[in-house]
Amino acid sequence: MRPLGIEGAWVDTPRVFADDRGRFHEWFKDGDFQTVVGQGLRLAQANCSRSVRGTLRGIHFAAVPPGQAKYVTCVSGAVVDVVVDIRVGSPGFGTWEAVRLDDTSHRCVYLSEGLGHAFMALEDNSTVVYLCSEGYAPRREFGVNPLDPALAISWPAGITPLLSDKDAAAPTLEEAERQGILPSFEECTAYRRSLVTGA
Repeated sequence: MRPLGIEGAWVDTPRVFADDRGRFHEWFKDGDFQTVVGQGLRLAQANCSRSVRGTLRGIHFAAVPPGQAKYVTCVSGAVVDVVVDIRVGSPGFGTWEAVRLDDTSHRCVYLSEGLGHAFMALEDNSTVVYLCSEGYAPRREFGVNPLDPALAISWPAGITPLLSDKDAAAPTLEEAERQGILPSFEECTAYRRSLVTGA
């Protein structure tokens, strides 16, 4: 695993073993994960999402604490996976980083509590699976519009984004900050520290 440019996010490119029968890889190993991240990943929910080409999901996040950390991979097809720093007070506030996840490299992205997450399907039937540290709780789930011009995320050219009504109506990052729904860098850091110390 190597850290991304956004603090609290990593990408993992596993070793893939292939022969004439197919392929095998380990897409999550708790020991390796804990060594790099400094804490384990509490598994509360596992999600699977299948999307047609152009489907754009996100930018989603959960209130902290407890937030919702995610470990994401694409098991079929390909997506552009985007991590967005939406933590008020973070040195990287408003920045984003994109990673291609597909069924060839089998890369995985881990984003810790308080970071925003979105992805766009590059092919029909692109299937994304992700492990979540907390279960879905509608009252603490929020979103930021993935097409916010101020964020200027470089979604792939030549693909028309297909958004849910909810994601299309989500506030811009500036509006979300004004509404007070964004997590703070300080509370995210303190919460992550509590997971390591057990306090």
